[in-house]
Amino acid sequence: MATAENVLEGLADIVNEIAGIPTEDVQLDKSFTDDLDVDSLSMVEVVVAAEERFDVKIPDDDVKGLKTVGDAVDYILKHQS
Repeated sequence: MATAENVLEGLADIVNEIAGIPTEDVQLDKSFTDDLDVDSLSMVEVVVAAEERFDVKIPDDDVKGLKTVGDAVDYILKHQS
């Protein structure tokens, strides 16, 4: 079971790989779109990579609710198998 810190680090790595954002800029309170410039296409890539990395399924309807990095961390922790 991953911790919030593990998930945050993993998401930071994913966002860095996909969007080129420095990992230290990926913080819990950051908005994917407003702060990190992750567009909808990149967000799909982030979600797919997170699903694989954390063994969690994130349905399309739920992706809309993942506005901030913290939202994504909470979601992954709650839905891990």
